[in-house]
Amino acid sequence: MKAAVGDRLFVEGTRGDDVRRIGVIMELRHPDGSPPYVVRWVDDGHESLVFPGPDARVVTKEERDASFRDPVDDPSPWRRTS
Repeated sequence: MKAAVGDRLFVEGTRGDDVRRIGVIMELRHPDGSPPYVVRWVDDGHESLVFPGPDARVVTKEERDASFRDPVDDPSPWRRTS
């Protein structure tokens, strides 16, 4: 797992009553982007040092931007052009 400052860390709940936690990576402890990370959690603003487990994934800025493309720039075949 590699990350950069500003990437999002998603940690999935491992039990039925757990919720997904989303955090922003604020600081790297290793120059190659490997864990641990200092993360600010979106739900409460708390910062913590995180050693992500198998239930975690990093979403980069590029991945976030790609998932929120502007529909005007998306040449979908079902989109009318006239």
